[in-house]
Amino acid sequence: MPTDRKPSRSPRQRWLELRAEAQTCRRCDLWKRATQTVFGSGAAKPRLMLVGEQPGDVEDREGEPFVGPAGRLLREALDEAGVDLAEVYLTNAVKHFKWEPRGKRRIHKKPNAAEMLACRYWLDQEIESLKPQAIVALGATAAQLVLGPSARVTRDRARPLASSLAPLVTLTVHPSSILRAPDSDARAAAYKAFVADLRAIVRLMRQS
Repeated sequence: MPTDRKPSRSPRQRWLELRAEAQTCRRCDLWKRATQTVFGSGAAKPRLMLVGEQPGDVEDREGEPFVGPAGRLLREALDEAGVDLAEVYLTNAVKHFKWEPRGKRRIHKKPNAAEMLACRYWLDQEIESLKPQAIVALGATAAQLVLGPSARVTRDRARPLASSLAPLVTLTVHPSSILRAPDSDARAAAYKAFVADLRAIVRLMRQS
């Protein structure tokens, strides 16, 4: 019997449509000064989704998340923690680079609540289409968007938190905070704690 029903889209097809749609996003005014939308990238069926705050200067120019100094440190830490990068999806709470000029440099500026709320649509759609086993918010801004204002990075890092977004939802520091540590000893200690968080998250994933 003939049917007019269209074949259902695969999660990958839906994600490709979302990425294309996001390139012309006008949900807030951040697109006006950004070079381009920086959508998430990584595994088509991720075990782990990592959510940062927003693209940085390098990401804004290259159009990919976590390709600057913080991204390189993140990848090193994931590898050291035994995380297979082929099973990871990287994205940000806000998809456009918000910045202010400082001489010839473009300096990161924290997105406000309205900008984060406007961009929540894209994160929700990424989660819905990819259905990761675990979601980890990196830093306070991402934690606020993913988990709400009660989340605290220093208190809750690498602990399972109540959420309907995925079987496991938790948080840790953003790798950029490690780069901002005041000296080499502080950076080494912060990096060690970050890797320990990632290892703890891997253990939680095995249990979820």
